[in-house]
Amino acid sequence: MFRFLPALALVLAVPAIAQEGDMTDTPDLTLERVFASPSLEGASPRKAKLSPDGRFLTLLRNREDDKDRYDLWGFDRESGEWVMLVDSEQLGTGRELGEEEKMQRERARIGNLKGVVDYSWSPDSQSILVPLDGDLYLKPLTDDAIRLTDSPEGELNPTVSPKGSGAAFVREGALYVTSDAAREFVRITPEEASDTVSWGTAEFVAQEEMGRDTGYWWAPDDSRIAVQRTENAPVGIVTRAAIGATGTKTFDQRYPVAGSDNALVELFVMDPDGGNRVKVDLGAESDIYLTRVNWGPGAKRLYVQRQNREQTVLDVLAVDPATGESRVLFTEKAAPDSWINLSDGFHVLEEDGRILWWSERDGHGHIWLFDPSARGKDRWQQVTEGDWEVAEITAVDEKRGLVYFTGNKDGVLERHLYRTSFFVIGDSGQIERLTERGWWNEAVMDKEAESAIITRSNTGQPAQVYYADADGNRLSWVEENALDTDHPYAPFLASHVTPEFGTIKAEDGTKLDWMMIKPQMEPGKQYPVLYYHYGGPHSQQVSKAWKGALAQSVVDKGYIWFVIDNRGAANRGVAFEQPLYRAMGSVEVDDQRAGAEFLKTLPFVDPGKIAIYGWSYGGYMTLKQLEADQGLYAAGISGAPVTRWELYDTHYTERYMGDPNKVPEAYAAASAIPDATNISDPLLLIHGMADDNVVFENSSELISTLQEGNVPFEMMLYPGYTHRVAGENISPHLWNTIFRFLEAHGVTPPE
Repeated sequence: MFRFLPALALVLAVPAIAQEGDMTDTPDLTLERVFASPSLEGASPRKAKLSPDGRFLTLLRNREDDKDRYDLWGFDRESGEWVMLVDSEQLGTGRELGEEEKMQRERARIGNLKGVVDYSWSPDSQSILVPLDGDLYLKPLTDDAIRLTDSPEGELNPTVSPKGSGAAFVREGALYVTSDAAREFVRITPEEASDTVSWGTAEFVAQEEMGRDTGYWWAPDDSRIAVQRTENAPVGIVTRAAIGATGTKTFDQRYPVAGSDNALVELFVMDPDGGNRVKVDLGAESDIYLTRVNWGPGAKRLYVQRQNREQTVLDVLAVDPATGESRVLFTEKAAPDSWINLSDGFHVLEEDGRILWWSERDGHGHIWLFDPSARGKDRWQQVTEGDWEVAEITAVDEKRGLVYFTGNKDGVLERHLYRTSFFVIGDSGQIERLTERGWWNEAVMDKEAESAIITRSNTGQPAQVYYADADGNRLSWVEENALDTDHPYAPFLASHVTPEFGTIKAEDGTKLDWMMIKPQMEPGKQYPVLYYHYGGPHSQQVSKAWKGALAQSVVDKGYIWFVIDNRGAANRGVAFEQPLYRAMGSVEVDDQRAGAEFLKTLPFVDPGKIAIYGWSYGGYMTLKQLEADQGLYAAGISGAPVTRWELYDTHYTERYMGDPNKVPEAYAAASAIPDATNISDPLLLIHGMADDNVVFENSSELISTLQEGNVPFEMMLYPGYTHRVAGENISPHLWNTIFRFLEAHGVTPPE
């Protein structure tokens, strides 16, 4: 819906309508409708981008008849017209993706999506490179799409070079490049004697845990390409059984469990035809992580971020791309009993080579300015500071000396786009907020920092997207997604309940934020709680972002939805995260207990009907909470839980827990297996039987322990499903299973 409507008035009216209690004409928000098409979120655009010349705005838009299928749309800002550039059903072949691409999508958390999931503009703004159904297409703006590849193997991580002289992709562990004129892709990396070696791809832990999905990087002038070479032979083989409805497939997957060997990673720089290949000196130690690679202006320098295995030291290397020689430019060190959080906050200023850099060196994530020509303390200047967090550097206007960033300066429950000067440093009054209060915002900007695409939502409005100038002024809606009578969520607006927010204190006095959504209540009655938790690091659950229709459906059934961010959660600084260090399953359990005790003080809460639910780390939390606090919770639902951290991957687990070979006592204390027989409250265990992230062995070991201990529990397994058990039919089944379990154990609303 691309029209200007007063959505704000509708949003503000929602709480009053819900509290009046007149909902006789409001249909039930069933679980079947929550997961059906069209999506109740309304339009859910992805990958909004501006063409290099700024004229066109493109995005991926899902279909009304299939909310998981995306097509490519473009908006001509001069004509004011939208057009579908790529119809994924008409252009695509429908061919099944290869196993490697499936797994890559799972790691990017888009395994459920169909159609177009990514695309790249050509630098001349005349065409777009589109991967679809395992092949590549070039879509000129004014002509039909041209098919570039037609192979059974599939192409991964396709890109257009920065200057448009060619394109590249990875196929079966080799990097292929083509020139614009030839359109014939040629392998530029060497033939390898072993199938354990790959070029141009990010290793498993880089994709899953480091936020890095590529293994090659074009120089800004197209003259060179930095390419990762990965030797996977040291990584142990885990035979993973993907148990489906009609059979079982087995995969010998190289999976680096905590304490085991990682892949060996090297970095090379070569010409686009593969010539003049030189090896980058990454140092004498091979047991490292290659976390980020960035080219400097004019391709004169390559910057490489190297992290030690313990993830307590991160070196930024300056590399001569002609020789591969490197030197340490500067080093980040973790605070005591903590770790280095990775970031994409890195920008080299073209004029003088100074670097804008994101760091937690003062205890909070902030922007610093590094001057490689200075000495001592003069090398560093702090651009932002305070008891709040910069989320990411969005763009840099070098001419005006402005850096744009997102962060939570105005409160941890909101996220905004800000800008400040790096010419005038140290004046906090220089920071300007460019987005409206009361919203959770994400932003992308063009290279020159002249315009922005803002995606925002709040507790009463699903995601909206608008186009703004560099001052944050909204110029036009990209996707207004107004909650008018045509919106899919419109029939349920009258029963929508706005969340309430508050805080309690942990045992050590730390402030913990909570969110609660309450059903329509009758005086004197008490209501059950579905207490949702994640509990793990790098996640924030309590915010003023749109929470989706699922929580509203739960509330519509008569349950209170409650969430709390325990110590260890993200976006509150090092001191808030640090208590998890070598102590998973401890303070999180304590803080969730504090949340339950708080709920019991509320007169409208039934203290005997507080049920807990979590998935992944949250599933692990359910087990640890039931083990630690028998009788506190009426029931627990554990989805895809990690049960023994030795089974999980190196980069994630060792970051927080250390090496199990060196600190086995930390792993023993964190395991959910030894105390599983202490569980006395009702437990429902759920797991996808083809999970390649939290492998099914986590649940099978728990199942065996519970059975041997004669501990009753219930279980629901999903054949063929990975870590994400979801779909229009499966999701309602999963949630109906949860509610049948709760009802069977008396966790029900009052009569």
